[in-house]
Formats: sequence, C-alpha cells, structure tokens
Amino acid sequence: MITPVRCFTCGSVIGDKYEKFIKLVEEGMDPKEALDKLGVKRYCCRRMLLTHVEIIDEFLIYRGLKYGKD
Repeated sequence: MITPVRCFTCGSVIGDKYEKFIKLVEEGMDPKEALDKLGVKRYCCRRMLLTHVEIIDEFLIYRGLKYGKD
C-alpha cells in the first residue's frame, strides 16, 4: 500500500511525516518519542503511521507477470 497522504479518520495531512518517522525509528528512537517529535498528537493519526505496512515492492514483482513480461 502506498503511504496515506491523509489520516482516514480526521483528514489531517500525515504523508509528509512518514519517511521522517521511519528514519527516526531506524536510528533507534522509540516510536512514541518520534511521533511526539514530529508533532503527531491525535491517536488516529498516530495509528496511521504506526500500523502502515509498505507492500508496494511486493506488488511490483507481479506487475510484469500480468502483461506477459519478465
């Protein structure tokens, strides 16, 4: 799934924070602290960033198979 641009519940823009969030977590910061640092306060928006699963790379594997390409 592609990173959501807006929170599904409240409509707040969160798409610009996803990559920053991932970078902070990979550097060893606690997810709670990373969300606080990015200014994500609503629990619905926090949920969107915490539970997002990046699977677009897995879908791209099958893209060529549908059209008969390798």
